[in-house]
Amino acid sequence: MRGTAEPSAGFAPIAGADARVLVLGSLPGRRSIASNEYYAHPRNAFWPIMAELVKATGDYRQRCRLLEQNGIAVWDVLASSVRPGSLDSAIDLASARVNDFAAFFTTQPQIERLCFNGKTAERIFRQRVTGALLPSGLQLHSLPSTSPAYAAMKFERKLELWRTGIGLSN
Repeated sequence: MRGTAEPSAGFAPIAGADARVLVLGSLPGRRSIASNEYYAHPRNAFWPIMAELVKATGDYRQRCRLLEQNGIAVWDVLASSVRPGSLDSAIDLASARVNDFAAFFTTQPQIERLCFNGKTAERIFRQRVTGALLPSGLQLHSLPSTSPAYAAMKFERKLELWRTGIGLSN
């Protein structure tokens, strides 16, 4: 088990060559790190939402491929940080290292919409990533967290907001 002073490291992005939407979380939690999969906690609503929106079902590789086929990329704001536990509130911002967004947007110039999976991802991004690194005209959208820690909103409402936020109709 990780000690509290050891940084947790994030993952490479899920991104196909023609991604138009980038969904940003904060940093993978313990379950995701142990599984080496984005949003691996069984109560996280991310994959159930993606199953509804773009039919992203099957095993992890199949779900990732379906996201890519639907122009959706997934990454995190942070490349690493000390994070005892899995709650966003436990992220030690003093040890946080932001992902290389300049390089990402250079290889993914067609991204037109950036969607934050929760308020912490958005807050860290806005504090740590300079606007000069972002493509002009990039649309930023706040979405409700899919974390099981954010239980104040019902799944159906989260689904509705995610559908609109990532730019899908019906």
